[in-house]
Amino acid sequence: MMSDSFCKLNCWLGRNMFLVVLTGLLLGFMLRLPDSALLRKLVVLLFAYMTFITALGTSLKSFANTLRTPWLPLWILILVHIATPFTAWLAGISFYPDDDYIRIGYLIGATIPIGVTSIIWTALVKGDMAVSLVAVTLDTFLVPIILPVFFKFVVGKIIPVSYFDMTLDLVLMITLPSIAGMLVHDLTKGRIVGFSQSIGGATAKLSLLAVILINAALVAPQITWDSAMLKLLLVTLLIVASGYFVGYLGSYILKERTPEKVLTLVYNVGIRNNASGLVLALAYFPPAAAIPITLAILYQQPLATIIPYLYKRFVKQPAPAN
Repeated sequence: MMSDSFCKLNCWLGRNMFLVVLTGLLLGFMLRLPDSALLRKLVVLLFAYMTFITALGTSLKSFANTLRTPWLPLWILILVHIATPFTAWLAGISFYPDDDYIRIGYLIGATIPIGVTSIIWTALVKGDMAVSLVAVTLDTFLVPIILPVFFKFVVGKIIPVSYFDMTLDLVLMITLPSIAGMLVHDLTKGRIVGFSQSIGGATAKLSLLAVILINAALVAPQITWDSAMLKLLLVTLLIVASGYFVGYLGSYILKERTPEKVLTLVYNVGIRNNASGLVLALAYFPPAAAIPITLAILYQQPLATIIPYLYKRFVKQPAPAN
């Protein structure tokens, strides 16, 4: 009976993710939690739990098969680290030609690694979980190489950020819980999927609400509402939305553009680990560079919630086979 109740709750939360995201944002802005190492460790643990529950629906065999032919995850990484930084640079030059730090903020936001929640969203829309897991895992190990090279090329210096610590957090949030989840899936011969669709699924979605709440509480004090902020809001909305759109355009390279594959690209290209970008911007640049990333946090999850509706509304669906 309890399992049925959690299954219904999980289904309701899945259908109403916009409310989950909006609730987390509103509560975060109202609470204004003080930043602390404990709070950041809690975010890592919540992310790890969400990733573990999501990975319960994927077998190691499926993951290994995707890893043997990783062209699609690699294509996602090309879009993430080449195509979207170019669009962010273009928008920065167009709207802020005389503001170096705002442009740098947009570039940081477009170059940071794929966000962990892309795995969650891929699962929610029944996308290709194996491709998403491989893309996020590969990005975890490529980021320590990509980011220093990028900043050396664009900013003109190597930024002495602790990439080891950042990579360690990403491994704890993604790699280890993903492997653990897939191992449990195989050991239980898939029977654990029932748990991930009831109690596990519901608590994972509530964990996402908590993560959004914490992030919103941490970034809220940095926002001052005025006319200049209105322009930043509009430009940031354009850039965040363009990240999802680049993923959609990138799907045209696929031989079979199934909704599952298309939405997998959209979420994995569009969703970024803004928390790491915010830390990087605040540590090595003036506060102005962090504002675009702060605003991107406000848009990323709400936009993610409406993508399935936009896709069904405006994209022609393939006719069912006879």
